[in-house]
Amino acid sequence: MAMVKTAGTLDLYAELGMRRVVNASATLTRLGGSLMPPPVIEAMVQASRSFIDLPELQRRVGERIARATKNEAAYVCCGAAAGLTLATAACVTGTDPAKIGRLPRDLDGLKDEVVVHKSQRNGYDFAVRQAGVRLVEIGPSVAELDRAIGERTAAVLYFAGRLAEGSLPLETVVEVAHRRGVPVVVDGAAQIPPIANLWAYTQAGADLATFSGGKGLRGPQTSGLILGRADLIEAVRLNGPPNQAIGRPMKVGKEEMLGLLAAVEWSLSLDEPALLARYERQVARVVDAVRNIPGVAAERDFPSEAGQPMPRALVRFDAAALGFDRDEVVRRLGEGDPYVEVAKSGADGIWINPQTLEDGEEAIVVDRLLAALGQRRGR
Repeated sequence: MAMVKTAGTLDLYAELGMRRVVNASATLTRLGGSLMPPPVIEAMVQASRSFIDLPELQRRVGERIARATKNEAAYVCCGAAAGLTLATAACVTGTDPAKIGRLPRDLDGLKDEVVVHKSQRNGYDFAVRQAGVRLVEIGPSVAELDRAIGERTAAVLYFAGRLAEGSLPLETVVEVAHRRGVPVVVDGAAQIPPIANLWAYTQAGADLATFSGGKGLRGPQTSGLILGRADLIEAVRLNGPPNQAIGRPMKVGKEEMLGLLAAVEWSLSLDEPALLARYERQVARVVDAVRNIPGVAAERDFPSEAGQPMPRALVRFDAAALGFDRDEVVRRLGEGDPYVEVAKSGADGIWINPQTLEDGEEAIVVDRLLAALGQRRGR
């Protein structure tokens, strides 16, 4: 579905001296995540027109999302990273107000350790450490996982997608952790599609799972979703805004709550096979357009950068044959208004991702890529 880009919206960016972007890279936060479909925009506009009791709205929205996603409970947060902080806090404190008030500095006597695979360590585990806990690293070994869990273990953290490669399977982690009475938290921030992941992780035994609202769900960029056990979601709620707790700075507005609800329901209504087929057509169009150019090699690459079951176009450039290298191609794509954003691959390639392209926008990418290559070839 093509987004409505009004003249007013374009004028606002122009007034600020901003160039617009054709995003062929990914659902990156620095590029605005994704484009919201009309039902999400309309829900946010309607939400903005009235005052409302936010805690009650949070509960009502959570109940509706939980039913739609086959989960016990749900909570709208301000992004998946905030979801990790709140989920960790919930596992440390439960619903005990005294414990909640001690985070993040005074964890003496509390469960203050979170177990994680060493291979899964990444910049987003900072959000977990923000709750004041210490990360305990393990290798892909059941024995190591079992030894790492002790009286101070609040949770086991599991990053789904590409980061899970080379780690123990989630089902194994759940089995070992639950045998020791420890919850498992899954970070699935970018793991949509498939939409079934909204319930797949929790049905596999995870106690909480977090998702970005502004990536595959195409909801508000400043939203996220925590799904899972009702008792832990209640602990999340007590650690979150507007309560005076660790989550107080992680405010979620009425617009984000109703916007994300609309995004979840819109996403569940999509014909996902048809959407993935569209991605395949867009990738094929890019590959076919450049694969026979001397000095250029193009192919379908699978899966996506986050391990999602969808394709990308991988285009490589032979600097000796072309007379210029990959970085020069990227520079040329970065000229103009709008400019084209792509992801670099290795030393000589780029990825072109259809997930953030509207239907037909691959033609813009192809035209700009051919122009970037043709500038030099025509000299």
